[in-house]
Amino acid sequence: MKVTAQEVIDFFSGRARLPLTPAEIARQLDVPKGERKKLMALLDDLVAQSALVQLKGRRYALPRKVSLVTGTISIHRDGYGFVTPEAEEDEERRKDIFIPARFAREAMHGDQVLVRVERGARTGKPEGRIVRVVNRAHHTVVGRFEQSRKMAYLIPSDPRLTQDVFIPRAARGKAKTGQIVVARIDSFPSKNRNPEGTVIEVLGEAGDPEVEVMTIIHQHGLPHRFPASVLAAAQEIPDQVSPEEFGGREDLRELITMTIDGETAKDFDDAVSVRDEGGGRVRLWVSIADVGHYVKPGSEIDHEAYERGTSVYFPGRCIPMLPEKLSNGICSLNPDVERLAMTAEMLFDGSGNRIESRFYPSVIRSDARLTYTEVRAVLEENGSEVLKRHPGIEGPLAIMKVLARRLMDRRRKRGSIDFDLPEAEIILDLQGRIEDIVRSERHFAHRLIEEFMLAANEAVAGYLSERELPLLYRVHETPDLEKLKNFQEFVRHFGFDLSLRDEKVSPRDLQKVLDAVEGRPEERMINQVLLRCMKQARYAPENVGHFGLAADDYCHFTSPIRRYPDLVVHRILRDALAPGGLSEKKRGKLERNLPRIGEQTSARERRAMEAERDIVDLKKCQFMVQHTGDSFEGIISGVQAFGFFVELKEFFVEGLVHVSSLHDDFYHFEEEIHRLLGENHRRVYQIGSEVRVRVEHVDLERRQIDFVLDADATKDADAADDDKPSS
Repeated sequence: MKVTAQEVIDFFSGRARLPLTPAEIARQLDVPKGERKKLMALLDDLVAQSALVQLKGRRYALPRKVSLVTGTISIHRDGYGFVTPEAEEDEERRKDIFIPARFAREAMHGDQVLVRVERGARTGKPEGRIVRVVNRAHHTVVGRFEQSRKMAYLIPSDPRLTQDVFIPRAARGKAKTGQIVVARIDSFPSKNRNPEGTVIEVLGEAGDPEVEVMTIIHQHGLPHRFPASVLAAAQEIPDQVSPEEFGGREDLRELITMTIDGETAKDFDDAVSVRDEGGGRVRLWVSIADVGHYVKPGSEIDHEAYERGTSVYFPGRCIPMLPEKLSNGICSLNPDVERLAMTAEMLFDGSGNRIESRFYPSVIRSDARLTYTEVRAVLEENGSEVLKRHPGIEGPLAIMKVLARRLMDRRRKRGSIDFDLPEAEIILDLQGRIEDIVRSERHFAHRLIEEFMLAANEAVAGYLSERELPLLYRVHETPDLEKLKNFQEFVRHFGFDLSLRDEKVSPRDLQKVLDAVEGRPEERMINQVLLRCMKQARYAPENVGHFGLAADDYCHFTSPIRRYPDLVVHRILRDALAPGGLSEKKRGKLERNLPRIGEQTSARERRAMEAERDIVDLKKCQFMVQHTGDSFEGIISGVQAFGFFVELKEFFVEGLVHVSSLHDDFYHFEEEIHRLLGENHRRVYQIGSEVRVRVEHVDLERRQIDFVLDADATKDADAADDDKPSS
């Protein structure tokens, strides 16, 4: 008798009255002796999926029946932590569980842990203690090496790794005091003992820009060197497209085709062409590098790309998903050379509605490698110098401008949310040290190409979805109701109304708030608060739609050079277009593998984002060290009981004004309306208020900037008339 996972879960839900051993489970489910090894493997799989927990004596139970939860722990620099539960259907059991510092010593940040859940005596909120660590997140640690005559230890660079790693004398290698090193963890922490390790690599001196980058690479476990076998496989790929490869492809070389990217871009995976078809109709070709032609499933290059999941972008540096031979060479749609592509050809009417679409492998020849600045010059200025360098592009760009505006208008009408605020751009000198922080240039040229990519992604997703083919969707779920209610209360304080009909919200309702706040001092802050309310987009085979884009069908198709999910979508599309379509064998394989691929690529995306954020935060702190003592205008971006955060207008740098530095009054935190209120003078500090601050201190290790208010320079902090005490 073969037992399924669902049968085991149903058994524990209904018939099991206490934790059971494998032998007891086998007897009650009538599993013959010859099948019991398979039952053991099934039980282990269910434990790995957090559907069951394994207790002492190798007994199994449903987590909820023994008050146990499996999840990932996030450790605060002060030692306490929060566990985010996995695989919980009950909303109450999905809430983060607080772990006091005394119960968190055995775990390290990011570990998967089994937690016994209790109720906090004072707060009534979920608290817990770690029963055991299920999976370790770290097997190496990077940090500063220190030693004395008696002992040596590594201070982790990640402040969330709160315990120093002891290094025995024989395990120090050539490390010297103050150097940044990588250590292998030989024994993990326990209740009474720190972790111990062996130095396996010396990165160099602290403060060296290259060492700083390598520190963050190791801190996040980013693969940064291609194995020799992968590089060797890449070398076997030709540098040029041969005419023999044109067979079975549509020839688009006569179309005026162009790539539009940033000034420093080196890989070009998307190219666009347009044609006015009359009657307001416009035909758009979006041609994407045919990476799948060169990277075959299961190959050395494919395995490495899957492990990386995405390219990672640091200021002045890229850690690519594919070897440079492909990403900057044969797969890059460079100008004036033949390239193989997968093309989405779409026809739009005068209102921006897609009325036709077609997909096929193609061969293209890009006529121009344009930058956003050049496109802006042509569309918004006379652009004469650009047109001299690239004759023939003026007409197509004018058609593109018209189409992009139609697509933007149509998307906004259906309720797509548009977060389009300027960000900080880090400027480095030749040695890699930060030179300046400037407002990133973002204008219509950026929006133009983005609209075309969105249109292609939707068209491909719609085509495959209509045919009920397995697909790796890019999904974005509706925000949690509790967070929406908090946001509703937050914006009401600024005079904006957010409608929650039947305790639900549409993207259109949220966009109305963003439209209403546009141009106001609190615009950036409200955008950021709303962003924090949103769930993170992810990759999954279940199509739940894309809330932020208000799209029913959406996938990533347009960047296979730098995103593994796009390569997966290309392969599915190619099989769907082949004679006979997707075979049953391939369909079955996809249905089995897509959940795993979705989880892996989503996790790799999060890892890349965290690493990119860390290096930017470090560079911002380094930049502000030279401005210690200087004063700047800023806007309050967040308020907590311990103080308020201020974002500088000039540099997009955020720091904390601690409540202990406010000497003029006793301040009380009003959580519901995100403000601090002075007890005697009734001075108010709330999100959106303008203040002038002085840089007091910068902690590079903690990535923390401390501000103090500049004397008598606070703006918009006076209380409203109705808050003033009566005379």
